[in-house]
Amino acid sequence: MPRTSPLPWLPWGRPGVKTLVTAGVFVTILWNLRCFLNPSNGSREDSKHREPLMVLVWEWPSKQVPNVSGDVCHELYGITGCWLTTEQQLLHQADVVVFPHARLQPGKDRLPKERPPGQNWVWLSLESPSNSRALAGWNQTFNWVMTYRQDSDIFIPYGKLVPNQSATVNIPAKTNLVSWVISNYHRTQKRAEVYKKLSRYLHVNVYGKANNKPLCKDCLLPTTSKSRFYLAFENSIHRDYITEKLWRNSLLAGTVPVVLGPPRANYEQFIPADSFIHVDDFNSLEELAIFLKTMNSSRYRQFFAWQRRFSVKLYTDWRERICTICTAYPHLPRGHLYPDLQSWFNS
Repeated sequence: MPRTSPLPWLPWGRPGVKTLVTAGVFVTILWNLRCFLNPSNGSREDSKHREPLMVLVWEWPSKQVPNVSGDVCHELYGITGCWLTTEQQLLHQADVVVFPHARLQPGKDRLPKERPPGQNWVWLSLESPSNSRALAGWNQTFNWVMTYRQDSDIFIPYGKLVPNQSATVNIPAKTNLVSWVISNYHRTQKRAEVYKKLSRYLHVNVYGKANNKPLCKDCLLPTTSKSRFYLAFENSIHRDYITEKLWRNSLLAGTVPVVLGPPRANYEQFIPADSFIHVDDFNSLEELAIFLKTMNSSRYRQFFAWQRRFSVKLYTDWRERICTICTAYPHLPRGHLYPDLQSWFNS
């Protein structure tokens, strides 16, 4: 007995339109069922990406650990989909683990005993290479770096200028020429050498622990604001190493910074060229002193033109800095390890 074809064939041997539609629907149902029962890796990653990113801070960078419970990144800084924790028992659930360098000094015993697959580790530091010990032991350990350097995977400056529409200039009343706040004074530092020579030609009001004149937290800005100029001298000279000495002690205080740090061109990547004075602008410190002492009011006001367009934003809360990891996360390289952390940081 001849076998009956399961599908009705047209004269030229092809199935009918109705049959094709029915078969197509059937195949689509089977495919969707397969995907539901056995989702691909891509589907799992997409689902995970939609979940909040968990960032585990292995040890908090500062001595005082703030409250990070709840959705602090969203509540404080408007960053969504970011979950911070300091609970080390959540290691296997964390997408990112942050390791502040200051907490790694004892060695690799401070690291987790195991590293979950696909988890990214971040090396965090706001100190300069001159003040960062034991970097050589961390080769092939960290996926990303988080520092004040602009070429970091996650860039965390000490401060920045943000646009504003005030179009006003506010210069506090001045009662003295130059001030400097210094806590750790070492004669071998370049800033100590420059200060010693500069003070031969003009008087500098020196505050801070190094001069037995410590300033309370709320006293610093009112004190430095009374000076026409502030010595924003960094403790070491490195690319992009521009700290609160510029952002808080001088610009925010409303005084003109006299900077000692990386070259002028580097500073101009952060602030306008006419907003500061660089020690290297002068052939000698005597020439710098004469420039400061003889400056008239009209020239002095020109240094504050930046206030018409910008205001100073300080980064002082570690929670805000760490929350920025979530903002940068989608654009960060995957599968990368720093082969020689010390060489990178010293470059």
